[in-house]
Amino acid sequence: MSDYTIRVTVDHPFAETVTAVRESLAEQGFGVLTEIDVAATLKTKLDVDVPAQLILGACRPQLAHRALEAVPSIATLLPCNVVVRDVGGATAVEAVDPNAMMRLADDATLREVATEARERLVAALADLEGARG
Repeated sequence: MSDYTIRVTVDHPFAETVTAVRESLAEQGFGVLTEIDVAATLKTKLDVDVPAQLILGACRPQLAHRALEAVPSIATLLPCNVVVRDVGGATAVEAVDPNAMMRLADDATLREVATEARERLVAALADLEGARG
């Protein structure tokens, strides 16, 4: 784990893990607003092959609303990116740590939002390791 992400690695195939990540995020109240297929994009744009990797833009609307009301410019850091990446037989799942935004915008409401978002993301990733991973 870096100082700006939360990460787990599970011994499940990529496609199965993507499905499990979506379910775990939904259980924690997150919806996926955006999806970027990194491997497909790099193949199309650069004609290079890289392992399967998706960037899922996850959002819990209640938290996003609170954050935006406190600091409107925080929109530049939304949604929370969750990356699902094939790592040779296993799959890594990595989410941006909401506490990292506190280095950019220190605000009491943002601290509360970041804490709750982090707790929910940690729970979603732990679910992957536990019941599904």
